[in-house]
Amino acid sequence: MKNDINLKANSHKNGVMKTETANDFKGTIIKLVKYFSKYKISLFFVIVFAILSTVFNIVGPKILGNATTLIYEGIMNKISDSSNGIDFGAIAQILIFLIILYALSAIFSYIQGFLMTNIAMKTTYTLRKEISYKLNKLPLSYFDNVSTGDILSRVTNDVDTLNQSLNQSVTQIITSISTVVGILIMMLTINLELTLIALLIIPISLSLIMFILKKSQRYFYSQQKYLGLLNGHVEEMYSGHIVIKAFNKEKYAMDIFDNHNEKLYHSSWKSQFLSGLIMPIMFFISNLGYVAICIIGGHLVIMQKIAVGDIQAFLQYVRQFTQPLNQIANISNILQQTTAAAERVFDFLDEKEETPDKTSSLKITFENNSNNVQNQVFIDGSVSFDHIKFGYSKNKIIIKDFSANIKPGQKVAIVGPTGAGKTTIVKLLMRFYDVLEGKICLSGHNIKDFSRNDLRSIFGMVLQETWLYNASIKDNIKYGNLQATDEEIHNAAKSAHVEHFINTLPGGYNMIINESADNISAGQKQLLTIARAIISNPKILIFDEATSSVDTRTEILIQKAMENLMHGKTSFIIAHRLSTIKNADLILVMNNGDIVEQGTHKDLLGKNGFYANLYSSQFK
Repeated sequence: MKNDINLKANSHKNGVMKTETANDFKGTIIKLVKYFSKYKISLFFVIVFAILSTVFNIVGPKILGNATTLIYEGIMNKISDSSNGIDFGAIAQILIFLIILYALSAIFSYIQGFLMTNIAMKTTYTLRKEISYKLNKLPLSYFDNVSTGDILSRVTNDVDTLNQSLNQSVTQIITSISTVVGILIMMLTINLELTLIALLIIPISLSLIMFILKKSQRYFYSQQKYLGLLNGHVEEMYSGHIVIKAFNKEKYAMDIFDNHNEKLYHSSWKSQFLSGLIMPIMFFISNLGYVAICIIGGHLVIMQKIAVGDIQAFLQYVRQFTQPLNQIANISNILQQTTAAAERVFDFLDEKEETPDKTSSLKITFENNSNNVQNQVFIDGSVSFDHIKFGYSKNKIIIKDFSANIKPGQKVAIVGPTGAGKTTIVKLLMRFYDVLEGKICLSGHNIKDFSRNDLRSIFGMVLQETWLYNASIKDNIKYGNLQATDEEIHNAAKSAHVEHFINTLPGGYNMIINESADNISAGQKQLLTIARAIISNPKILIFDEATSSVDTRTEILIQKAMENLMHGKTSFIIAHRLSTIKNADLILVMNNGDIVEQGTHKDLLGKNGFYANLYSSQFK
């Protein structure tokens, strides 16, 4: 529920809480065009086939008008008792020619539709791929400030909107422009006066469209924004429904939902209403033009200034002329949704990434004789913190001046009250965040000299908040080492004292953990994460309240397994229950971002200081 509260209070420039100003319509369109430029050849043929399909359709009414004229003249000849009647042979030839034209038009339309669909799918495929890469490059600070629901909305809803609309809008734009130009040429060949009357429709229509577009665009963006907020809240309500019920906060959750839903309703209603005005207005204007042409055209026929077939063809062209204008009006709605979705996707792709790794990063090796190899460093497990300073924002410093030296193979416990900075130290060690001042060294080398992937490969983590994904138990254990054999998986499960529990489950190692991982208990999940850490065989281990979710008996078993796992490895243990770290080689006592005491359990108790007070408070 915290995200919803924070979202109300804060407006983060990288998140969803942006002001309801108009989008950068032009800039977003330019970015989309750049993506399309990768498929220049396919786009060329789309344009060619779309134009050809349109041209064949446009020529049809003119030819059909010739047939109408032949029929009219034949009938008039019969009325006047002329020997010449209707020339059915000529009419048949015209009709056969028309069938061929319309068939070719249909074939070309199918081809361009196939090509355009392929382009649209490849574009959205590329976007999804870039989003996937981007997710792995974003700093943790981004995820701290943006709701999960909004990120999911950008990755799924917005990309799907692009996929659905690109295919329609691009093809319709090409055909509409081709139709307007082609019909205009054909109308000019029939009669100039009638063409000028038809052209009056264009400036009136365009001015109305631009006016409505300007008014509705910001509401379309708000619609996408509040959809992200609503998705985020629904996701939180689903994942935390037990807590919501336990605290009787159903009404509170529904109030937040109603608030987001109300905003989504108003923005959606306004955007759809305004954009929906375009079509009826366009129909009204086009119908007025159609009536005017019928009256004037009838007068010209009577005055014998135009043939009956030509006026029939012209009326068809007028109808066809207004159709692409109506399509453009409809496309404007689609384009607004497209650009609103695209802008949110591009905003995400433009987010500031983690500081890139050095091009000449040091390579990590576990062979002690490899220090002579250029850029290769043997990791013995020693870690040093040299006067580091850190805060999630520069105005709020959490770690003020932290220094410590850890020898290879030492078992180091980090203790202190809540908010002292214990977990932050671990995050800095793994470069989830970078220090503001000072440096952290691994085997005498600054951790910034290693690539993040290499650096993190030497760590094994077991966190208080367990994470298991929707797969089998076997796959979740194997996540620590994807090349692990079945025997190694079983051995890891035995070491973590989880094999007995696995064997009691339906399907055993092949049982699927559901998406929320609530078909096993919290303690069982913790055991599986420990097994996952064991199979990864890391050089340095990190345990962040690893036994907090298990019962006393299981905790004892896990402690034994952890002792075996930590043998010969540098280990960091973050603990609130001080009874679990009595055997630590070094205990770092933190308070307000600094080390206030350090030493063994016995030494610190003997000082009768901060640690001793913490320890005694847990047994009162």
